[in-house]
Amino acid sequence: MDALADLLRALYWEPWQAILTLDLWWANLVIAILLLLKMVFGGWMLAKAGRSPLWVLVLLINGADIVALWVFAYVRWPFVDDARAAPAETPDAD
Repeated sequence: MDALADLLRALYWEPWQAILTLDLWWANLVIAILLLLKMVFGGWMLAKAGRSPLWVLVLLINGADIVALWVFAYVRWPFVDDARAAPAETPDAD
């Protein structure tokens, strides 16, 4: 169990510990860049899926980002539903 705790501590705590040991200005800059990248790629993904990119603002709420990802994964996808509903076109044999 200690090995698992050490692994999780190494994966999740050490990067943040390194960021927080910087000067306050640099730490805020790094965190702002990480949030910006999260929002840019999230908005790009939402736009590509046919949703409004403004939904990316939900990612700024702590905890709501995980719920939003689950909801996004299980909502109806317009282009997938349209592809299933459209009958396959067959060439005329006439």
